[in-house]
Amino acid sequence: MSGLPQPVLVIGTGLIGTSLALSLRRGGAAVWLDDRDPEALAVAVRRGAGTPRAHLAGQPGLVVVAVPPVATAGVVADALHRYPEAIVTDVASVKVPVHRALVASGVGISRYVGGHPMAGREASGPAAARADLLDDRPWVITPHPSASEAAVAAVRALAVAARAFPVPMPLDEHDKAVALVSHVPQVLSSLLAARLLDSSDSAVAIAGQGLRDMTRIAASDPDLWVEILSANAAPVTAALGAVRRDLDGLLDALGALDQGGQDVLVDTLRRGNAGRERVPGKHGARAVPMVEVPVVIPDEPGVLGRLFADVADAGVQVEDVRIEHVLGRPTGVVEISVDEGVAGRMADALRGVGWEVRG
Repeated sequence: MSGLPQPVLVIGTGLIGTSLALSLRRGGAAVWLDDRDPEALAVAVRRGAGTPRAHLAGQPGLVVVAVPPVATAGVVADALHRYPEAIVTDVASVKVPVHRALVASGVGISRYVGGHPMAGREASGPAAARADLLDDRPWVITPHPSASEAAVAAVRALAVAARAFPVPMPLDEHDKAVALVSHVPQVLSSLLAARLLDSSDSAVAIAGQGLRDMTRIAASDPDLWVEILSANAAPVTAALGAVRRDLDGLLDALGALDQGGQDVLVDTLRRGNAGRERVPGKHGARAVPMVEVPVVIPDEPGVLGRLFADVADAGVQVEDVRIEHVLGRPTGVVEISVDEGVAGRMADALRGVGWEVRG
């Protein structure tokens, strides 16, 4: 907790606020909690996230505003006024509108620096919070020209204390970046999932892992995402416009397959391959070539533990894993991603101890 001003007051005990509080408490920090929703506050307190601010005297050293984006600027301004010695930050997923509103309000913002931990879940509220939710996740820090060095350092210390990875980024660059890597994926996932409403039960029943992967985040809280998308409307509109142009080109190509359309399809898919390779891999490094080794497992307690123990006995490092459940059978397929150079050796080792390895 070196360099972290304490106590830390977390205003807003939703998923991120409570997860941050639990993370800080895990490291021994003094954490105070405040929320206008007494039920949410009570859940966070019962989970051990901190002590209600109303029960305490004194001033916090750092205030973290973890409320919905539409309310963030107002709560930040109030915290700057109410706690004149404290550093104030927020975790809102958009930064330019918050900064613009603070400047317009006339409040002094030298003690304020925005931040955005790039973490979340489909579930919401303090009951869904986890102490490890922010572990090893990027925490974008968006200093502005009038921010003090002490404020920037304090927010960086907060990210480190939460076991996240601090990433400095200008305000406008942040909002454009999250539009592309977070907000547009949410919209596309929701649009695809909504198409299932017009499909028959038999069509949906044969869905594979690809559809599950692409629609996972469609389960997110609609009310929260309306606020996020509204707050970041211009960058999201620009990114979606680019996607629309790509879709228009793809539709034209599908209608002209014998007139060069296939070349467009190939180019589109290859560009997708190249873009996918840019997504950071393990520990943030560039993704390395991997092979998925599918292993059939029965739906029984302890079977995953035995499988991973056998993988370890084979001397193989697992890079990633996912499970696909088999339709109509009490079995599943565990797809173990490993370096392509050791895939064959691992498959042979698993077959040798009785596992059914496909491929």
